[in-house]
Amino acid sequence: MEAAMGLMRRMPPKHTETSLSALLSLLPQHSSDLLSQVDQPLQVLCDMEYGKEFILCEYNRDADSYRSPWSNKYHPPLEDGSLPSLELRKLEVEANDIFAIYRDQYYEGGISSVYMWEDDNEDGSKTGQGRRGYLQEGAWDAIHVIEVGPEEEGTAHYRLTSTVMLSLTTDNESSGTFSLSGSIRRQMNMHLSTEEGHLCNMGRMIEEMESKLRNSLDQVYFGKTKEMVCTLRPPSEVVMRLPDS
Repeated sequence: MEAAMGLMRRMPPKHTETSLSALLSLLPQHSSDLLSQVDQPLQVLCDMEYGKEFILCEYNRDADSYRSPWSNKYHPPLEDGSLPSLELRKLEVEANDIFAIYRDQYYEGGISSVYMWEDDNEDGSKTGQGRRGYLQEGAWDAIHVIEVGPEEEGTAHYRLTSTVMLSLTTDNESSGTFSLSGSIRRQMNMHLSTEEGHLCNMGRMIEEMESKLRNSLDQVYFGKTKEMVCTLRPPSEVVMRLPDS
């Protein structure tokens, strides 16, 4: 299992589905662990009742149906699908509206979805939130999962696990064909006051985490790629021309 996870971390995100399918056929005994631990590129579905798209993931899935955060209904319809409590549903609706504004301000478009559910093992709740922001050629997929512990003396423990999958492809005469893809995962733990509410704390944590992830991706992928390209094909302004003999 450790070797399989190590292999998946080294595969380009755009090949995740193919690689995961191959591993599932080789390691059927670890299928549940692989499906729960490997983050796949996000897919979307349209809620025809509201005319809005929503993200498909493990956090809104029940059997082969997915729950829309807009109508709170499953697609395809599922009679006995699990639904959040009235209190969590109210918080979920508010969170979707808030993160839609956050998405538009930071990414100028894309699709975001927030899902909330009760944790059967602990007195708390978890929030699954994903976002897809489209580049000119490629995609930015971000998944944030927040575990909220029970409140104690006006504070609560928050555990944020974030994954970003980046895929970028260009194909034009000036630069030629170029493909860049990668993924990064980080975790953050904080004890925060609940005076301003859970959504404020979640928002601050996600904003801080995404800033760190963007900087890491910029340094690891774009910075290193630029260094390699400039080494192999130096820009014309730095090329030293030898004197004619």
